[in-house]
Amino acid sequence: MENWGPVLVSVLLFVLLTPGLLFQVPGQHRCVEFGNFRTSGASIMIHSLLYFSLICVFLLAVKVHLYLG
Repeated sequence: MENWGPVLVSVLLFVLLTPGLLFQVPGQHRCVEFGNFRTSGASIMIHSLLYFSLICVFLLAVKVHLYLG
């Protein structure tokens, strides 16, 4: 059996933390903008740091496991 937990968590966080899809930090006109489908260099950097920190929390601290098969 293979552990699909890290794959599922990575894909889910990648989709949810795509800059501009659900929210964008920092926004063009405000600190946080929701659903504007735009991005910037600063936004990409902040979202990648959020992604990295959440991946570390879920995979190293919480140890999410999902076995299929």
